Amino acid sequence: MSVLIVGGDHLGSIPKELDKIGVNDVRHITGRSGQKVHDGIPETMDFVIVLYDFVNHNLAHKIKKIAEGRGIPIVYAKRSWSSVYQKMKESQKQLRNIGLQALA
Repeated sequence: MSVLIVGGDHLGSIPKELDKIGVNDVRHITGRSGQKVHDGIPETMDFVIVLYDFVNHNLAHKIKKIAEGRGIPIVYAKRSWSSVYQKMKESQKQLRNIGLQALA
C-alpha cells in the first residue's frame, strides 16, 4: 500500500504509524509551493493525505483535481497522527475499496 502525503515540513511519527497499518510506501511533498506537482501524482500511489494546516492552497487544489481525475481517495487532516487516523477511519469505506483493511 502506498500514500502520498502533501503538506508539512516534518511528518513526525506519521510514516511509522502508517507502516503499522500496512502502508509501506510513504512519499512526501512539503506543500510550500504549487510547483511541486508538475509531474502529477506518482502512478503507484493508492491514496493521498493532505495536511491542510500546512499546505499551499494552490497545491491542495491541484492535488485534489489530479486525484479526483484518477479516482484516488483523499484524506484531509491536521498534521498529527491522531487527526490522520481519525480522518482515515471516517473515510474507511473508500480506503477498504483500495485494499487498506487495518483500520480498527
